[in-house]
Amino acid sequence: MDDVLVAGAGPVGMMTALELARRGVPVRLIDGADGPATTSRAAAIHARTIEVLDQVGLYEAFEARAVLGRGIAFYADGAELAVMDATFTTQVTRFDQVWFLDQVITEELLREALAAHGVGIEWGVRLTELTEHPEAVTVRLRHADGRLEEGQVAWLVGADGGHSAVRDQLGVRLAGQSSETWLIADAELDFAEPLEHDRIRWVRADGGTVMIFPLVREKRWRLLDTVDVAYDGDPGAVARRFAGKLSRGLGRDVTVAAPSWVSVFTIQQRAVPIMQSRTGTGRPCRCFLAGDAAHVHSPASGQGMNTGLQDAVNLAWKLATAVRGELPTPQAAALLDSYSAERVPVGQALLSTTQMATMLVNLRNATVDEHLPAVFTTLRALPPLFHALNQGFVGGMSGLAIAYPTSPLTVHDSDTTRTGPLPGQRLAQVRHADARDPSWQSVLAALREPDWTLLVAAPEAADRTLDAWQRSAWPAPTVHTVGGPAAEQLGLRGAQPAADAPGRGPERTGWLLVRPDGYVAARGRGPAELDRALARIAG
Repeated sequence: MDDVLVAGAGPVGMMTALELARRGVPVRLIDGADGPATTSRAAAIHARTIEVLDQVGLYEAFEARAVLGRGIAFYADGAELAVMDATFTTQVTRFDQVWFLDQVITEELLREALAAHGVGIEWGVRLTELTEHPEAVTVRLRHADGRLEEGQVAWLVGADGGHSAVRDQLGVRLAGQSSETWLIADAELDFAEPLEHDRIRWVRADGGTVMIFPLVREKRWRLLDTVDVAYDGDPGAVARRFAGKLSRGLGRDVTVAAPSWVSVFTIQQRAVPIMQSRTGTGRPCRCFLAGDAAHVHSPASGQGMNTGLQDAVNLAWKLATAVRGELPTPQAAALLDSYSAERVPVGQALLSTTQMATMLVNLRNATVDEHLPAVFTTLRALPPLFHALNQGFVGGMSGLAIAYPTSPLTVHDSDTTRTGPLPGQRLAQVRHADARDPSWQSVLAALREPDWTLLVAAPEAADRTLDAWQRSAWPAPTVHTVGGPAAEQLGLRGAQPAADAPGRGPERTGWLLVRPDGYVAARGRGPAELDRALARIAG
Protein backbone atom coordinates (compact mmCIF):
# COMPACT_ATOMS: atom_id res chain seq x y z
CA MET A 1 0.00 0.00 0.00
CA ASP A 2 1.42 3.38 -1.04
CA ASP A 3 1.85 5.90 1.76
CA VAL A 4 0.60 8.96 -0.17
CA LEU A 5 -0.94 9.26 -3.62
CA VAL A 6 -0.94 12.76 -5.14
CA ALA A 7 -3.34 13.18 -8.05
CA GLY A 8 -2.24 16.01 -10.34
CA ALA A 9 1.34 16.81 -11.39
CA GLY A 10 1.00 20.55 -11.88
CA PRO A 11 2.95 22.96 -9.66
CA VAL A 12 0.78 22.26 -6.59
CA GLY A 13 0.91 18.49 -6.86
CA MET A 14 4.65 18.54 -7.48
CA MET A 15 5.29 20.87 -4.53
CA THR A 16 3.21 18.58 -2.29
CA ALA A 17 5.18 15.55 -3.44
CA LEU A 18 8.50 17.37 -3.07
CA GLU A 19 7.77 18.48 0.49
CA LEU A 20 6.74 14.94 1.43
CA ALA A 21 9.85 13.49 -0.19
CA ARG A 22 12.06 16.00 1.64
CA ARG A 23 10.68 14.51 4.83
CA GLY A 24 11.34 10.93 3.81
CA VAL A 25 7.72 10.05 2.98
CA PRO A 26 7.22 7.67 0.02
CA VAL A 27 4.88 9.33 -2.48
CA ARG A 28 3.29 8.34 -5.78
CA LEU A 29 2.52 11.18 -8.21
CA ILE A 30 0.08 10.66 -11.11
CA ASP A 31 -1.44 12.86 -13.81
CA GLY A 32 -4.06 12.17 -16.45
CA ALA A 33 -2.20 14.14 -19.14
CA ASP A 34 0.06 12.40 -21.63
CA GLY A 35 3.07 14.43 -20.48
CA PRO A 36 4.24 17.82 -19.20
CA ALA A 37 2.31 20.92 -20.25
CA THR A 38 3.73 22.80 -23.22
CA THR A 39 1.75 26.03 -22.72
CA SER A 40 1.96 28.36 -19.74
CA ARG A 41 -0.83 29.60 -17.55
CA ALA A 42 0.43 31.18 -14.33
CA ALA A 43 3.27 33.64 -14.87
CA ALA A 44 3.74 35.60 -11.62
CA ILE A 45 5.54 34.46 -8.47
CA HIS A 46 4.92 36.81 -5.55
CA ALA A 47 7.09 37.67 -2.54
CA ARG A 48 5.68 35.14 -0.06
CA THR A 49 6.09 32.34 -2.59
CA ILE A 50 9.68 33.45 -3.20
CA GLU A 51 10.24 33.06 0.55
CA VAL A 52 8.73 29.56 0.32
CA LEU A 53 11.00 28.64 -2.59
CA ASP A 54 13.99 29.77 -0.55
CA GLN A 55 12.80 27.70 2.39
CA VAL A 56 12.47 24.51 0.31
CA GLY A 57 15.89 25.03 -1.29
CA LEU A 58 14.80 26.17 -4.76
CA TYR A 59 15.51 29.90 -4.65
CA GLU A 60 18.69 29.81 -6.74
CA ALA A 61 17.19 27.60 -9.45
CA PHE A 62 14.13 29.83 -9.85
CA GLU A 63 15.97 33.12 -9.51
CA ALA A 64 18.33 32.15 -12.32
CA ARG A 65 15.42 31.68 -14.77
CA ALA A 66 12.92 34.33 -13.68
CA VAL A 67 12.40 37.87 -14.95
CA LEU A 68 12.73 40.35 -12.08
CA GLY A 69 9.54 42.38 -11.75
CA ARG A 70 9.39 45.75 -10.05
CA GLY A 71 5.66 46.40 -9.87
CA ILE A 72 2.92 47.77 -12.12
CA ALA A 73 2.46 50.86 -14.31
CA PHE A 74 -0.86 52.41 -15.40
CA TYR A 75 -1.52 54.02 -18.80
CA ALA A 76 -4.51 55.60 -20.51
CA ASP A 77 -4.80 56.88 -24.06
CA GLY A 78 -1.08 57.38 -24.57
CA ALA A 79 -0.09 58.76 -21.17
CA GLU A 80 1.57 57.09 -18.17
CA LEU A 81 -0.67 57.79 -15.19
CA ALA A 82 1.23 56.21 -12.28
CA VAL A 83 3.77 53.59 -11.27
CA MET A 84 3.43 51.32 -8.24
CA ASP A 85 6.55 49.57 -6.97
CA ALA A 86 6.85 46.12 -5.42
CA THR A 87 8.44 47.62 -2.32
CA PHE A 88 6.67 46.39 0.79
CA THR A 89 6.90 48.79 3.71
CA THR A 90 3.98 47.46 5.73
CA GLN A 91 5.01 43.80 5.32
CA VAL A 92 8.70 43.26 5.94
CA THR A 93 10.49 40.91 3.55
CA ARG A 94 13.91 40.57 1.96
CA PHE A 95 12.22 40.05 -1.43
CA ASP A 96 10.83 43.41 -2.57
CA GLN A 97 9.99 42.07 -5.99
CA VAL A 98 7.79 39.84 -8.09
CA TRP A 99 9.13 37.21 -10.46
CA PHE A 100 7.72 36.53 -13.91
CA LEU A 101 8.27 32.97 -15.01
CA ASP A 102 6.40 30.83 -17.51
CA GLN A 103 4.55 28.05 -15.72
CA VAL A 104 6.20 25.60 -18.12
CA ILE A 105 9.56 26.55 -16.59
CA THR A 106 8.17 26.43 -13.05
CA GLU A 107 7.02 22.87 -13.69
CA GLU A 108 10.35 21.94 -15.27
CA LEU A 109 12.26 23.12 -12.19
CA LEU A 110 9.92 21.26 -9.85
CA ARG A 111 10.28 18.05 -11.88
CA GLU A 112 14.07 18.35 -11.62
CA ALA A 113 13.80 18.81 -7.84
CA LEU A 114 11.54 15.76 -7.57
CA ALA A 115 13.91 13.66 -9.66
CA ALA A 116 16.73 14.59 -7.29
CA HIS A 117 14.63 13.02 -4.51
CA GLY A 118 13.88 9.93 -6.58
CA VAL A 119 10.27 10.83 -7.38
CA GLY A 120 8.98 10.42 -10.92
CA ILE A 121 5.62 11.28 -12.47
CA GLU A 122 3.26 8.63 -13.90
CA TRP A 123 1.70 10.31 -16.93
CA GLY A 124 -1.54 9.09 -18.45
CA VAL A 125 -2.88 7.81 -15.13
CA ARG A 126 -6.19 9.27 -13.99
CA LEU A 127 -8.09 8.72 -10.73
CA THR A 128 -11.70 7.74 -11.44
CA GLU A 129 -13.05 6.51 -8.10
CA LEU A 130 -12.18 6.62 -4.42
CA THR A 131 -13.64 5.23 -1.23
CA GLU A 132 -12.34 6.39 2.13
CA HIS A 133 -12.03 3.92 5.01
CA PRO A 134 -10.84 4.57 8.58
CA GLU A 135 -7.36 3.22 7.82
CA ALA A 136 -6.93 3.70 4.06
CA VAL A 137 -8.41 4.94 0.80
CA THR A 138 -9.41 2.55 -1.98
CA VAL A 139 -8.70 4.12 -5.37
CA ARG A 140 -9.41 3.13 -8.94
CA LEU A 141 -7.03 4.44 -11.58
CA ARG A 142 -7.38 4.38 -15.36
CA HIS A 143 -4.15 4.18 -17.39
CA ALA A 144 -3.72 5.67 -20.85
CA ASP A 145 -3.87 2.21 -22.45
CA GLY A 146 -7.27 1.59 -20.86
CA ARG A 147 -5.97 -0.63 -18.09
CA LEU A 148 -7.76 -0.28 -14.75
CA GLU A 149 -5.82 -0.43 -11.50
CA GLU A 150 -7.41 -0.77 -8.09
CA GLY A 151 -5.58 -0.58 -4.80
CA GLN A 152 -5.29 1.15 -1.48
CA VAL A 153 -3.30 4.16 -0.34
CA ALA A 154 -2.92 5.46 3.16
CA TRP A 155 -3.52 9.09 2.15
CA LEU A 156 -4.73 10.93 -0.95
CA VAL A 157 -4.11 14.52 -2.07
CA GLY A 158 -6.22 15.94 -4.87
CA ALA A 159 -4.19 18.58 -6.70
CA ASP A 160 -5.97 17.81 -9.95
CA GLY A 161 -7.20 21.27 -10.88
CA GLY A 162 -10.50 23.06 -11.29
CA HIS A 163 -12.24 19.95 -12.67
CA SER A 164 -10.91 17.82 -9.81
CA ALA A 165 -12.04 14.20 -9.82
CA VAL A 166 -10.95 13.90 -6.18
CA ARG A 167 -13.19 16.82 -5.19
CA ASP A 168 -16.12 15.35 -7.09
CA GLN A 169 -15.63 11.94 -5.50
CA LEU A 170 -15.57 13.54 -2.05
CA GLY A 171 -18.84 15.33 -2.78
CA VAL A 172 -17.32 18.75 -2.09
CA ARG A 173 -18.55 21.61 -4.26
CA LEU A 174 -16.93 24.82 -5.40
CA ALA A 175 -19.19 27.72 -4.42
CA GLY A 176 -19.09 31.09 -6.16
CA GLN A 177 -19.70 32.45 -9.63
CA SER A 178 -18.34 32.73 -13.13
CA SER A 179 -18.28 36.11 -14.78
CA GLU A 180 -16.56 37.67 -17.80
CA THR A 181 -14.81 35.95 -20.69
CA TRP A 182 -11.23 37.07 -21.33
CA LEU A 183 -8.54 36.29 -23.91
CA ILE A 184 -4.86 35.78 -23.14
CA ALA A 185 -1.96 35.26 -25.52
CA ASP A 186 1.83 34.93 -25.39
CA ALA A 187 3.70 36.93 -28.03
CA GLU A 188 6.84 38.92 -28.76
CA LEU A 189 6.46 42.72 -28.72
CA ASP A 190 8.59 45.43 -30.32
CA PHE A 191 8.24 49.02 -29.15
CA ALA A 192 9.14 52.07 -31.24
CA GLU A 193 10.33 53.69 -28.01
CA PRO A 194 12.00 51.50 -25.35
CA LEU A 195 9.77 50.04 -22.64
CA GLU A 196 11.40 48.26 -19.72
CA HIS A 197 10.67 44.55 -19.53
CA ASP A 198 10.18 44.71 -15.76
CA ARG A 199 6.57 45.61 -14.92
CA ILE A 200 2.98 44.68 -15.48
CA ARG A 201 1.40 47.34 -17.72
CA TRP A 202 -2.29 48.18 -17.22
CA VAL A 203 -3.40 49.94 -20.37
CA ARG A 204 -6.67 51.74 -21.14
CA ALA A 205 -7.52 52.22 -24.81
CA ASP A 206 -10.77 52.43 -26.81
CA GLY A 207 -12.85 52.24 -23.62
CA GLY A 208 -11.41 48.90 -22.53
CA THR A 209 -8.44 47.43 -20.69
CA VAL A 210 -5.56 45.35 -21.93
CA MET A 211 -2.67 44.18 -19.80
CA ILE A 212 0.81 42.91 -20.59
CA PHE A 213 3.08 40.89 -18.29
CA PRO A 214 6.81 40.23 -18.86
CA LEU A 215 7.74 36.64 -19.65
CA VAL A 216 11.11 34.92 -19.93
CA ARG A 217 13.21 36.24 -22.85
CA GLU A 218 13.42 39.95 -23.46
CA LYS A 219 10.67 40.50 -26.03
CA ARG A 220 8.11 37.97 -24.73
CA TRP A 221 4.99 39.18 -22.96
CA ARG A 222 1.70 37.73 -21.72
CA LEU A 223 -1.17 39.76 -23.20
CA LEU A 224 -4.70 39.98 -21.80
CA ASP A 225 -7.81 41.52 -23.37
CA THR A 226 -11.15 41.91 -21.61
CA VAL A 227 -13.25 43.19 -24.53
CA ASP A 228 -12.26 41.66 -27.87
CA VAL A 229 -12.17 38.02 -26.88
CA ALA A 230 -13.21 36.33 -30.13
CA TYR A 231 -10.70 33.85 -31.51
CA ASP A 232 -11.27 31.95 -34.74
CA GLY A 233 -7.88 30.28 -34.85
CA ASP A 234 -6.11 33.16 -36.61
CA PRO A 235 -3.27 34.35 -34.30
CA GLY A 236 -2.44 37.15 -36.75
CA ALA A 237 -5.83 38.76 -36.14
CA VAL A 238 -5.20 38.64 -32.39
CA ALA A 239 -1.78 40.25 -32.89
CA ARG A 240 -3.26 43.09 -34.96
CA ARG A 241 -5.94 43.82 -32.35
CA PHE A 242 -3.39 44.00 -29.55
CA ALA A 243 -0.99 46.11 -31.63
CA GLY A 244 -3.63 48.76 -32.21
CA LYS A 245 -4.80 48.91 -28.62
CA LEU A 246 -1.32 48.91 -27.11
CA SER A 247 -0.07 51.57 -29.52
CA ARG A 248 -2.94 53.89 -28.63
CA GLY A 249 -2.86 53.12 -24.91
CA LEU A 250 0.91 53.33 -24.41
CA GLY A 251 1.41 56.28 -26.75
CA ARG A 252 4.06 54.57 -28.88
CA ASP A 253 3.95 52.23 -31.84
CA VAL A 254 3.88 48.58 -30.82
CA THR A 255 4.42 45.64 -33.15
CA VAL A 256 2.94 42.35 -31.95
CA ALA A 257 4.18 39.11 -33.47
CA ALA A 258 1.78 36.24 -34.08
CA PRO A 259 1.11 34.72 -30.62
CA SER A 260 2.61 31.33 -29.83
CA TRP A 261 -0.43 30.54 -27.65
CA VAL A 262 -3.96 31.95 -27.41
CA SER A 263 -6.61 30.98 -24.86
CA VAL A 264 -10.17 32.20 -24.31
CA PHE A 265 -11.63 31.45 -20.89
CA THR A 266 -14.40 32.41 -18.50
CA ILE A 267 -13.30 33.79 -15.15
CA GLN A 268 -14.20 31.56 -12.23
CA GLN A 269 -14.44 32.87 -8.68
CA ARG A 270 -15.15 29.81 -6.57
CA ALA A 271 -13.87 28.10 -3.42
CA VAL A 272 -14.73 25.05 -1.32
CA PRO A 273 -15.97 25.22 2.29
CA ILE A 274 -13.61 22.43 3.37
CA MET A 275 -10.28 21.20 1.99
CA GLN A 276 -10.32 17.69 3.40
CA SER A 277 -12.69 14.78 3.54
CA ARG A 278 -13.95 15.15 7.10
CA THR A 279 -13.00 16.72 10.41
CA GLY A 280 -13.85 16.39 14.07
CA THR A 281 -14.18 12.58 14.05
CA GLY A 282 -11.24 11.84 16.33
CA ARG A 283 -9.59 9.85 13.55
CA PRO A 284 -7.34 11.37 10.88
CA CYS A 285 -9.03 12.25 7.60
CA ARG A 286 -7.46 10.54 4.61
CA CYS A 287 -8.20 12.84 1.66
CA PHE A 288 -7.23 16.46 0.99
CA LEU A 289 -7.66 19.12 -1.69
CA ALA A 290 -5.08 21.70 -2.71
CA GLY A 291 -4.68 24.43 -5.31
CA ASP A 292 -7.30 24.86 -8.03
CA ALA A 293 -9.08 21.74 -6.78
CA ALA A 294 -10.04 23.85 -3.76
CA HIS A 295 -10.20 27.41 -5.08
CA VAL A 296 -10.23 28.98 -8.54
CA HIS A 297 -9.75 32.70 -9.01
CA SER A 298 -9.49 35.39 -11.65
CA PRO A 299 -5.94 35.62 -13.04
CA ALA A 300 -6.05 39.43 -12.69
CA SER A 301 -3.72 39.49 -9.68
CA GLY A 302 -1.79 36.31 -10.43
CA GLN A 303 -2.42 34.65 -7.06
CA GLY A 304 -3.87 31.27 -8.00
CA MET A 305 -0.68 29.23 -8.36
CA ASN A 306 0.96 31.12 -5.48
CA THR A 307 -1.90 30.22 -3.15
CA GLY A 308 -1.81 26.61 -4.30
CA LEU A 309 1.93 26.28 -3.66
CA GLN A 310 1.38 27.62 -0.16
CA ASP A 311 -1.45 25.11 0.33
CA ALA A 312 1.03 22.37 -0.54
CA VAL A 313 3.65 23.54 1.94
CA ASN A 314 1.05 23.92 4.71
CA LEU A 315 -0.34 20.43 4.13
CA ALA A 316 2.81 18.43 3.47
CA TRP A 317 4.53 18.84 6.84
CA LYS A 318 1.33 17.97 8.69
CA LEU A 319 0.70 14.95 6.52
CA ALA A 320 4.31 13.79 6.91
CA THR A 321 3.92 13.96 10.70
CA ALA A 322 0.85 11.72 10.50
CA VAL A 323 2.38 9.31 7.97
CA ARG A 324 5.43 8.77 10.16
CA GLY A 325 3.24 7.99 13.18
CA GLU A 326 4.90 10.65 15.32
CA LEU A 327 1.72 11.59 17.19
CA PRO A 328 -1.04 9.68 18.96
CA THR A 329 -4.17 9.32 16.82
CA PRO A 330 -6.22 12.18 18.37
CA GLN A 331 -3.34 14.66 18.04
CA ALA A 332 -2.62 13.53 14.47
CA ALA A 333 -6.29 14.02 13.57
CA ALA A 334 -6.32 17.49 15.09
CA LEU A 335 -3.09 18.42 13.31
CA LEU A 336 -4.52 17.38 9.94
CA ASP A 337 -7.78 19.21 10.65
CA SER A 338 -5.77 22.41 11.09
CA TYR A 339 -4.97 22.33 7.35
CA SER A 340 -8.54 23.11 6.37
CA ALA A 341 -8.98 25.47 9.32
CA GLU A 342 -6.00 27.53 8.17
CA ARG A 343 -6.27 27.41 4.39
CA VAL A 344 -10.02 27.65 3.71
CA PRO A 345 -10.12 31.27 4.98
CA VAL A 346 -7.19 32.11 2.69
CA GLY A 347 -9.00 30.77 -0.36
CA GLN A 348 -12.23 32.51 0.65
CA ALA A 349 -10.46 35.84 1.20
CA LEU A 350 -8.98 35.64 -2.27
CA LEU A 351 -12.49 35.60 -3.74
CA SER A 352 -12.96 39.21 -2.64
CA THR A 353 -9.46 40.50 -3.38
CA THR A 354 -9.30 38.97 -6.86
CA GLN A 355 -12.81 40.22 -7.54
CA MET A 356 -11.60 43.77 -6.88
CA ALA A 357 -8.64 43.26 -9.22
CA THR A 358 -11.00 41.84 -11.84
CA MET A 359 -13.22 44.92 -11.60
CA LEU A 360 -10.18 47.15 -12.15
CA VAL A 361 -9.14 45.17 -15.22
CA ASN A 362 -12.67 44.94 -16.56
CA LEU A 363 -13.59 48.66 -16.54
CA ARG A 364 -15.78 49.53 -19.52
CA ASN A 365 -17.05 52.97 -18.61
CA ALA A 366 -16.15 55.90 -20.87
CA THR A 367 -16.83 58.34 -18.03
CA VAL A 368 -14.14 56.61 -15.99
CA ASP A 369 -11.61 57.23 -18.77
CA GLU A 370 -12.42 60.95 -18.76
CA HIS A 371 -11.60 61.23 -15.08
CA LEU A 372 -8.69 58.78 -14.76
CA PRO A 373 -5.90 61.33 -15.46
CA ALA A 374 -7.29 63.75 -12.87
CA VAL A 375 -7.71 60.97 -10.31
CA PHE A 376 -4.11 59.80 -10.68
CA THR A 377 -2.82 63.39 -10.67
CA THR A 378 -4.57 63.94 -7.36
CA LEU A 379 -3.19 60.72 -5.93
CA ARG A 380 0.38 61.61 -6.93
CA ALA A 381 -0.08 64.98 -5.23
CA LEU A 382 -0.93 63.17 -1.97
CA PRO A 383 2.07 60.89 -1.36
CA PRO A 384 0.79 59.30 1.88
CA LEU A 385 -2.48 58.31 0.21
CA PHE A 386 -0.77 57.05 -2.93
CA HIS A 387 1.71 55.08 -0.81
CA ALA A 388 -1.15 53.49 1.13
CA LEU A 389 -2.86 52.50 -2.12
CA ASN A 390 0.43 51.12 -3.44
CA GLN A 391 0.87 48.98 -0.35
CA GLY A 392 -2.72 47.84 -0.36
CA PHE A 393 -2.78 46.93 -4.04
CA VAL A 394 0.68 45.51 -4.72
CA GLY A 395 1.25 44.44 -1.12
CA GLY A 396 -2.07 42.60 -1.11
CA MET A 397 -0.93 40.45 -4.03
CA SER A 398 2.35 39.59 -2.29
CA GLY A 399 0.86 37.06 0.15
CA LEU A 400 3.05 38.45 2.93
CA ALA A 401 0.07 39.30 5.13
CA ILE A 402 -1.21 35.72 5.27
CA ALA A 403 -1.16 34.64 8.90
CA TYR A 404 -2.84 32.13 11.22
CA PRO A 405 -3.54 34.04 14.46
CA THR A 406 -6.67 31.98 15.26
CA SER A 407 -5.26 28.58 14.28
CA PRO A 408 -5.39 25.76 16.86
CA LEU A 409 -1.60 25.57 16.34
CA THR A 410 -1.12 29.20 17.43
CA VAL A 411 -0.67 30.19 21.07
CA HIS A 412 -1.51 33.83 21.74
CA ASP A 413 1.15 35.96 23.41
CA SER A 414 -0.06 38.81 25.59
CA ASP A 415 3.40 40.41 25.90
CA THR A 416 2.92 43.69 24.03
CA THR A 417 6.43 44.95 24.89
CA ARG A 418 8.23 42.31 22.88
CA THR A 419 9.46 42.97 19.36
CA GLY A 420 9.51 40.49 16.53
CA PRO A 421 6.90 38.37 14.73
CA LEU A 422 3.73 37.49 16.59
CA PRO A 423 2.41 33.94 16.89
CA GLY A 424 0.67 33.03 13.65
CA GLN A 425 2.89 35.28 11.53
CA ARG A 426 5.81 34.51 9.20
CA LEU A 427 9.13 34.27 11.00
CA ALA A 428 11.26 35.69 8.16
CA GLN A 429 10.24 39.33 8.58
CA VAL A 430 13.62 40.81 7.74
CA ARG A 431 14.88 43.33 5.20
CA HIS A 432 17.44 42.33 2.58
CA ALA A 433 20.22 44.40 4.16
CA ASP A 434 19.66 42.93 7.63
CA ALA A 435 19.40 39.40 6.24
CA ARG A 436 23.07 39.59 5.20
CA ASP A 437 24.16 39.54 8.84
CA PRO A 438 25.54 36.13 9.91
CA SER A 439 23.02 35.93 12.74
CA TRP A 440 20.14 36.17 10.27
CA GLN A 441 21.86 33.83 7.83
CA SER A 442 21.84 31.22 10.57
CA VAL A 443 18.12 31.73 11.22
CA LEU A 444 17.26 31.49 7.52
CA ALA A 445 19.33 28.33 7.21
CA ALA A 446 17.37 26.85 10.12
CA LEU A 447 14.12 27.56 8.27
CA ARG A 448 15.30 25.40 5.38
CA GLU A 449 15.31 22.34 7.62
CA PRO A 450 12.07 20.36 7.27
CA ASP A 451 11.23 20.13 10.98
CA TRP A 452 10.03 22.24 13.87
CA THR A 453 12.59 24.81 14.95
CA LEU A 454 13.14 26.23 18.41
CA LEU A 455 15.05 29.52 18.45
CA VAL A 456 16.67 30.55 21.74
CA ALA A 457 19.03 33.36 22.69
CA ALA A 458 21.13 31.68 25.37
CA PRO A 459 22.96 28.38 24.80
CA GLU A 460 22.67 27.43 28.47
CA ALA A 461 18.88 27.62 28.24
CA ALA A 462 18.58 25.31 25.24
CA ASP A 463 18.72 21.99 27.11
CA ARG A 464 16.14 23.02 29.67
CA THR A 465 13.85 24.35 26.98
CA LEU A 466 14.19 21.13 24.98
CA ASP A 467 13.30 19.14 28.09
CA ALA A 468 9.95 20.93 28.12
CA TRP A 469 9.30 19.89 24.52
CA GLN A 470 10.23 16.26 25.14
CA ARG A 471 7.61 16.04 27.87
CA SER A 472 5.00 16.62 25.16
CA ALA A 473 3.84 14.17 22.50
CA TRP A 474 5.37 16.16 19.65
CA PRO A 475 8.57 15.19 17.78
CA ALA A 476 11.54 17.14 19.06
CA PRO A 477 12.54 20.30 17.17
CA THR A 478 15.93 21.39 16.01
CA VAL A 479 17.26 23.92 18.53
CA HIS A 480 19.16 26.94 17.23
CA THR A 481 20.88 29.53 19.36
CA VAL A 482 20.46 33.01 17.90
CA GLY A 483 22.69 35.98 18.63
CA GLY A 484 23.54 39.33 17.12
CA PRO A 485 20.98 41.59 15.42
CA ALA A 486 18.66 38.66 14.66
CA ALA A 487 18.16 37.97 18.37
CA GLU A 488 17.19 41.59 18.97
CA GLN A 489 14.86 41.83 15.96
CA LEU A 490 13.17 38.53 16.77
CA GLY A 491 12.51 39.62 20.34
CA LEU A 492 14.72 36.94 21.86
CA ARG A 493 16.43 39.64 23.91
CA GLY A 494 15.26 42.90 25.40
CA ALA A 495 12.37 43.75 27.72
CA GLN A 496 13.88 41.49 30.39
CA PRO A 497 12.88 41.77 34.08
CA ALA A 498 14.65 44.30 36.26
CA ALA A 499 18.04 43.33 37.69
CA ASP A 500 16.62 42.56 41.15
CA ALA A 501 13.56 40.73 39.83
CA PRO A 502 13.43 36.95 40.18
CA GLY A 503 13.81 34.84 37.08
CA ARG A 504 16.42 36.94 35.31
CA GLY A 505 18.78 34.87 33.17
CA PRO A 506 18.21 31.51 31.46
CA GLU A 507 14.81 31.01 33.14
CA ARG A 508 13.58 34.16 31.40
CA THR A 509 15.46 33.79 28.12
CA GLY A 510 13.25 34.34 25.11
CA TRP A 511 12.31 31.57 22.69
CA LEU A 512 10.39 31.23 19.44
CA LEU A 513 8.73 27.98 18.38
CA VAL A 514 8.56 27.87 14.58
CA ARG A 515 6.51 25.46 12.51
CA PRO A 516 8.07 23.56 9.58
CA ASP A 517 6.35 25.96 7.14
CA GLY A 518 8.07 28.99 8.67
CA TYR A 519 5.20 30.38 10.76
CA VAL A 520 5.58 31.16 14.45
CA ALA A 521 3.46 28.84 16.60
CA ALA A 522 4.33 30.37 19.96
CA ARG A 523 6.80 32.60 21.73
CA GLY A 524 7.65 33.26 25.34
CA ARG A 525 10.36 33.25 27.98
CA GLY A 526 11.76 30.26 29.83
CA PRO A 527 10.86 26.54 29.82
CA ALA A 528 7.74 26.99 31.96
CA GLU A 529 6.07 29.14 29.31
CA LEU A 530 7.13 26.70 26.61
CA ASP A 531 5.60 23.88 28.64
CA ARG A 532 2.28 25.72 28.71
CA ALA A 533 2.46 26.53 25.00
CA LEU A 534 3.11 22.90 24.09
CA ALA A 535 0.21 21.77 26.24
CA ARG A 536 -2.06 24.17 24.36
CA ILE A 537 -0.88 22.99 20.94
CA ALA A 538 -0.92 19.30 21.83
CA GLY A 539 -4.43 19.66 23.23
